[in-house]
Amino acid sequence: MSRPDSAATVTVLGLGAMGHAIAAAFVDAGHRVTVWNRTPGRADRLVARGAREAATAAEAVRASDLVVVCLLDQTASRAVLGPLAADLRGRVLADLSSDVPQRAREAAAWAKEEGLDYLDGTIVVNVPMVGADDALVLYAGPRSAFERHERTLRALGGATTHLGEDHALPAAYDVAVLDYFWTSMSGLVHAFALGRAEGIAAVDLVPYLLGNGGLLTSLVPAMAADIDAGAYPGEADNLVMDAAGVEHVLHAAAAHGLDVAVLRGVDAVARRAIDLGHGAAGWSATVEAVRRPA
Repeated sequence: MSRPDSAATVTVLGLGAMGHAIAAAFVDAGHRVTVWNRTPGRADRLVARGAREAATAAEAVRASDLVVVCLLDQTASRAVLGPLAADLRGRVLADLSSDVPQRAREAAAWAKEEGLDYLDGTIVVNVPMVGADDALVLYAGPRSAFERHERTLRALGGATTHLGEDHALPAAYDVAVLDYFWTSMSGLVHAFALGRAEGIAAVDLVPYLLGNGGLLTSLVPAMAADIDAGAYPGEADNLVMDAAGVEHVLHAAAAHGLDVAVLRGVDAVARRAIDLGHGAAGWSATVEAVRRPA
């Protein structure tokens, strides 16, 4: 592969599914990529495409100005990076390992103690989307460190964004988005199971679920505004009505012997919000019950 004059040196530590996709995106962008993985053999396809495999993590770090890490979590990341602090100085370290906000702050504190230029980040798309024009990748940390390698980092996604100086912001956005995603995925699977219990094939539900999913998406901006304002208008519908609907679904599912743990949780939150005095408010008011768990 011919490399552009602006080709950068990039090291990728960790070649699981996401790490491999990250390294491949850098290779595809024409950068000089060095890779390392604890388990041998993971780099073979990347080497065939032009990457260089380092024998050790230290060797990999010393090869590049930008070091990108993608491991299971911050515990795994620290186990690899801890002994490499001296090698990392003078380079920019971008850790894309998934974890929670507090762990990101702990990693940033370690990096500060070691005198490292550190960015914490998260990839808010699945593996096949890495490198796409609309792939969203979030970073936080010193803006100077981000700007130093922004052009290179954009190889991972056209929607690459620097959120600010607080290293915990990418993880905070990530867990919030994943909260929405996984609870929605749970609801989707449960809907298929309930439909099947009533003799409806999953494929026959698809057009109706897609229509309802569009309604859900359309509600996001208004609900966000309501929650930020702390005002939950219920003129169109209210929690008393909504809770009755939840109860109907719960009873229908229970009658078929389906697992209703998630639905019981939804019902409990709605009932608690009503008990807090929000019965005439809209569904956004359930945030008050979420903030005050039983």
